[in-house]
Amino acid sequence: MSEKPIVMYGTDWCLDCVRSKSFLQKHAIPFTWVNIDKDKEGERYVREVNGGNRSVPTIVFQDGSILVEPSNKELGEKLGIGAA
Repeated sequence: MSEKPIVMYGTDWCLDCVRSKSFLQKHAIPFTWVNIDKDKEGERYVREVNGGNRSVPTIVFQDGSILVEPSNKELGEKLGIGAA
């Protein structure tokens, strides 16, 4: 999938994607970004795991778990860090 433990699928125009990317960057969490507007395989994957919907961000973790459109609080809890 990727050399980094987290893969985030999203779009450049999605404000939740921008927020989630910023959260990971602020906490120095490495991740791979897949823009589903430019990566059709990424878009297919997002639709597959979201019942046909293009729900973003879809964030896949090393343990195989997935968060879809998480809040900073949910993301922080998953990663064991604060939500700030």
